[in-house]
Amino acid sequence: MKKILITGSNGLLGQKLIELLSTLEGVHCIATGRGANRFGNSDASYAYYPMDITSREDVMRVVEACRPDVIIHGAAMTNVDQCETEREACTAQNIHAVQYLVDACEAYDCFLLHLSTDFIFDGTKGPLLETDLPNPISFYGWSKLEAEKIVQASRIRWAIARTVLVYGVVRNMSRSNIILWVKSSLENKKQIQVVDDQWRTPTLAEDLAMGCWLIAQKEAKGIFNLAGNEMLTPYEMAMQTASFFKLDASFITKTDSTQFTQPAKRPPRTGLVIDKARHALGYAPRSFMEGIALMASQLN
Repeated sequence: MKKILITGSNGLLGQKLIELLSTLEGVHCIATGRGANRFGNSDASYAYYPMDITSREDVMRVVEACRPDVIIHGAAMTNVDQCETEREACTAQNIHAVQYLVDACEAYDCFLLHLSTDFIFDGTKGPLLETDLPNPISFYGWSKLEAEKIVQASRIRWAIARTVLVYGVVRNMSRSNIILWVKSSLENKKQIQVVDDQWRTPTLAEDLAMGCWLIAQKEAKGIFNLAGNEMLTPYEMAMQTASFFKLDASFITKTDSTQFTQPAKRPPRTGLVIDKARHALGYAPRSFMEGIALMASQLN
């Protein structure tokens, strides 16, 4: 029996990981999150433990009690503007917490899969390889790069999975994403402005969860890019969303990022090359249209 502990199980990726791992034979899924379990009553298919990743004692207590073989660390402060303005909270969640998990993995011999982001890059080129040099332009990006450095400098067995613009549907619908926002806006005949000067490889949450499992299953070491397979601007994503749901795209206006003032800078062009994950892991993400279709079926 392979025991896999998830941090951040109340979030989008966390919920998709529970859905996936709790159905696999020979896997015992241990979900952890801040406060109560939002996924649903834990049953024989998985266990839930409240855990505050910013408390070293809490992390050590839960890891000691569960003795997982693998920890998938998905918990993080991911609101880029909030990270810029609330730097102490960002540091606690995105940097110190990673050190506590590394210490726990060293103490109890766990493999650590740490989730990272395309925002460690400055956006001057893309899509990017695992070997490209990071140069973050926001505090969020800096915090995630510092976390990567902690993992890479450790003596534990580790992998880092970098991803981009994760989208999907969660049970409590607490978080929106570009597809839900565009769909809702157009259904309400609301004019929206969408930028056409940023490029990403948007990632379906189910695909990211599968990529994490492929790494965890093999305990494959090193850095892996886990993202979607299409380079798109938010404007192109919005137009595809309108097309799929047969909504009036005339409410969508193309604009550029100079029209918006945000506390944190965004890298203009990122996206990730996923060839390594394809060949080494058998990672095979869906197209953006296929991702929209899956979300639509879940909304129904």
